[in-house]
Amino acid sequence: MKAYRMNGAGNAFLMLDARGLEAALTPSDDQVRALAALYPFDQLLALEADPDTDARLRVWNADGGEVGACGNGTRAAAWLMFQENRADTLTLSSLGGPMAARRLAGDMAEVDLGPARLDWREIPLGREMDTAKLDFAIDLPGGGQLSEPGAVSMGNPHAVFFVEDVEALPLNEIGPKVEHDPLFPERVNAGFAQVRGRDSIRLKVFERGAGLTLACGTGAAAALVAAHRRGLTEREALIEADGGILPVRWAADGHVHLAGPVELEGEVELPDGW
Repeated sequence: MKAYRMNGAGNAFLMLDARGLEAALTPSDDQVRALAALYPFDQLLALEADPDTDARLRVWNADGGEVGACGNGTRAAAWLMFQENRADTLTLSSLGGPMAARRLAGDMAEVDLGPARLDWREIPLGREMDTAKLDFAIDLPGGGQLSEPGAVSMGNPHAVFFVEDVEALPLNEIGPKVEHDPLFPERVNAGFAQVRGRDSIRLKVFERGAGLTLACGTGAAAALVAAHRRGLTEREALIEADGGILPVRWAADGHVHLAGPVELEGEVELPDGW
C-alpha cells in the first residue's frame, strides 16, 4: 500500500492508496495517532475501491476519529487520481455522501461538496434553534464574548463566528471550548471569519480532532454559506486561509463548490502493521 504526504492550501494529509486491498482499513485511534506523530498531518485519508463510484474516500482526524467529510482532502484525492488518467471528472463516495470533482488547470482541483445542510438536526445541535444565528456565546480570555455564530453541516458540523480581527483572537484557547460545548453532540469545527468585502473572507478554523490548521475546505464552504445567509457576502467569494486562497461558490441548487491548489510532497514508508 502506497502512502503520500500531500496538502491542499497547507491543509496537511497523509494519503493511503488502499484500492488494492480486499478488506477496508480498520485502524485504531492509537494507530492513527502514531502515524500523526511520525508524519504530522491534520487528516489521514484512504482511497478504497468502490463498485459504484471511482473510489471511496475515508477520513480520520489526527486524534484518531473517523469523520464524514474533508473538502481539501477530497480535492487532494481527486487530484491524485487525475494524475493517473486523462479523465477530467470523477466521483468519490464518502461517509458524508458522494462528491464530484473536476480537473482544473495547473495543480488545481475543484470538488462539489454537495448541498449545505442547514436544519438544526442535520448539524447536529443539541436543541432546536435558528442555525443562521445561534443562541450561543463563548467567553473570551480577559473579557468580552463571541456570539451568534452561524451553523452549517458540509458532511461535518461547523459553527462560524463573524469577527472584526481574526488575527487578534487566542484561537487555541477559544477553539477547544467551542468544539466540546454540549450544544454540539458530535463536537464541532469552530470557524472565525473576518469579512473583508462582498467577495472576500479571511478565515481561521479550529478543527475538531485536529486543532488549528492552515486551511479547512469544508470550513471555507461553511463560512461562505453562513456569511451569505447573514447578507454579508455574495454567493461566491475567495476564502483566505493561512495556507492559501480557496475559491468557494454556493450554487443556486444549494451545492457548494470548493477549488484550490494541491501539492504532492512525496511518497513515504509506512511503519510495520500497515
